[in-house]
Amino acid sequence: MIKVAKFGGSSVASAEQFRKVKSIIQADPDRRFVVVSAAGKRFSDDNKITDLLLLANAHIQYHVDSQPLLSQIEQRFVEVAKSLDLKYPVAEKFEEFSSVVTSLSPEYIVSRGEFFTGQLMAEYLGLPFVDASDTIVFHHDGTVDFERTAIRVKEAAQRNPRGFVLPGFYGCTVDGTVKLFQRGGGDITGAVLARCLEANVYENWTDVPGFLSADPHIVDMPRAIHRITFDEMRELSYMGATVLQEDSIFPVREANIPIQIKDTNSPDRKGTTIRETAEEREVEHLITGIAGRKDFTAVHIQKTHMSDKVGVVRSALSVFERYGVSIEHLPTGVDSFGIVVNSADVKDKIYPIITDLRREVAPDDITVTDKLALISIVGRNLRRRPGSSGLIFGVLGKAGINIRLITQSSQEISIIVGVDNDDFERAIRVMYDGFAAHEKV
Repeated sequence: MIKVAKFGGSSVASAEQFRKVKSIIQADPDRRFVVVSAAGKRFSDDNKITDLLLLANAHIQYHVDSQPLLSQIEQRFVEVAKSLDLKYPVAEKFEEFSSVVTSLSPEYIVSRGEFFTGQLMAEYLGLPFVDASDTIVFHHDGTVDFERTAIRVKEAAQRNPRGFVLPGFYGCTVDGTVKLFQRGGGDITGAVLARCLEANVYENWTDVPGFLSADPHIVDMPRAIHRITFDEMRELSYMGATVLQEDSIFPVREANIPIQIKDTNSPDRKGTTIRETAEEREVEHLITGIAGRKDFTAVHIQKTHMSDKVGVVRSALSVFERYGVSIEHLPTGVDSFGIVVNSADVKDKIYPIITDLRREVAPDDITVTDKLALISIVGRNLRRRPGSSGLIFGVLGKAGINIRLITQSSQEISIIVGVDNDDFERAIRVMYDGFAAHEKV
């Protein structure tokens, strides 16, 4: 069995965290392939190594002395090495890097956070270090070359059958130029490695115990989600429930490899397992989770006998496309439809958009509703239980919360309601208390 274990920045922030990682790896012999992020914050007012390297690079770009910052970063690595009695000459190697830093590319500079963290972790775990520059291959457009990457990963695994440590966040183009993933790219590296190794499980170790069924800043002690499908996770992540970098889902989803979100600080906790489908016996809750976001705008268009005319909706959508505005939702009726967008996207464009809609669609009426919040109630069991929508609307109505908009996903795993921004937090609490809080864990 192969488990790829990826550890985020908080999991490798200090020597103490390194010790926790080692205990986790030693607890399961299947955890042979390890991916690490750059060292993160040790405490709330601390700095992430990646942020310090980005700042150092900015200093270089503006011809400001970056050496004090680089010395601060070096000291972080030296402290870990000394505390764990590691032999890797991190001070010497980092000073070599610092001495030529002004001649290096920004992406190379920023990648050194993962590089040096990986070197230290490899020695501490007693595993070989495999450089992502030699393993993760990018096309020049920034996408991963899976064919070349898979070949290199399998060759590295053959050379190192006991496993290895791979730094996340970066790789190289075919001509040897270091290239970064977007922020959070360590998660993507782990998923790519899991896919190329045809792993049984991709473990993502972080500082949270997995997905929660609601935002803990809104709902007091929401229950954990122990099992969730990829589709449910996508729905919740899109509405703001972010635990995992979204692009890290697709490599493992395509290979049908489950993801486990685990807490480095509490490794015995169950965490969250994400996979393509859920077994029938696992469907325990009507609602898997509730998430939402504020500040949407809905443009409602009414046109008599619209259903008899061809191209009305297309004409309206083309106006938004012309202004570069992405559509969030499109609730429709017989003689009307709504176009829901992020308010920020139309902040300086709404009046010319309305003018163009009047000219090109010739509606009977247009109304604009702003300060709208959208809340997604997600659950793979919603489609199996009659009256789910009625239950949701009933608890909101009982609480006196006006529903401004209703839409449902085509897969029937989510129901989205629109409420006023001012009712956002209360609506989430009401729905959680009505459905999730009293269900068995």
